[in-house]
Amino acid sequence: MTRPTRSRPADALRAAVPTGEPRAARVIALGHSGAMTTAQFAHETPAGEFVRQVNRFTDRITRDSDSGPGEGPDALGRWPVESGRYRLVWSRACPWAHRARIVWGLLGLTEVISLATVDPIRDEDGWRFTLDPGGRDPVLGIKYLAEAYLATDPSFAGRVTVPAIIDTLSGYVVTNDYPQITLDLSTEWVAHHRAGAPDLYPVAQRPEIDALMLEVFTDLNDGVYRAGFASTQEAYETGYDAVFRRLDVLEDRLCDSRRFLFGDRLTEADVRLFTTLVRFDAVYHNHFRCNRNKITEMPALWAYARRGFQTSGF
Repeated sequence: MTRPTRSRPADALRAAVPTGEPRAARVIALGHSGAMTTAQFAHETPAGEFVRQVNRFTDRITRDSDSGPGEGPDALGRWPVESGRYRLVWSRACPWAHRARIVWGLLGLTEVISLATVDPIRDEDGWRFTLDPGGRDPVLGIKYLAEAYLATDPSFAGRVTVPAIIDTLSGYVVTNDYPQITLDLSTEWVAHHRAGAPDLYPVAQRPEIDALMLEVFTDLNDGVYRAGFASTQEAYETGYDAVFRRLDVLEDRLCDSRRFLFGDRLTEADVRLFTTLVRFDAVYHNHFRCNRNKITEMPALWAYARRGFQTSGF
């Protein structure tokens, strides 16, 4: 079988720039040699390969916090579980935030943790609350999520990200640690789960779930960004190869018609995979040049993605 030709980043940029566009607009993206020289997140692509920034705020909300209601974190950075106190900020455009939104809904936490939705389009100041009246979040009273970041850490100079959980009493960011946020919603907010809520992170299967989620994150969830944000051909091809290597493994895993990754049971691993698959054909295939094939051309993965989409809460 002949392997499809990968489109190089520079070729993609040439195709995207109309021939009538002023040359100055093309020089920003292309160097004198015609190779890509700049990256969307330059500070996270120092040597051509995209390296995701470390999450700045990693406190947790836990059942065993030593803090009482209304208090801040204890000495170990644990905030108390408290209904009505925290606000989950997400964007429909972000797969990492989409995970949190799905888990929040599946577990029935809609009346326990409030939800704020930022505009899917960011400007130079980051995520905006322009979907709300007056362009301000009605609970936090801020126009930009960056305001909460800087209130928490005035020296913060990184990229403002979603999801983030904000303490509505202080206006401080509790956490933007997206992988831990969803696990804590499953394990620390149990007393507030709806009746019949799924156990997305069953104790007996956690080692297997953790191992699979790490592989999927490295090669696929983050791999599409390592391909799409690469500023050298070598880095792009490394990311590209990882993406399709992992998709092929998942296609083989799901070809036995199992409903979810671990059989008939929906887990956190399915949530994390779904938010990448649902964006793949529309975004990653063309915009990020992960274009060997589409998910719709992989029968088992396409059937699996459709099952996920039809699952209540997704």
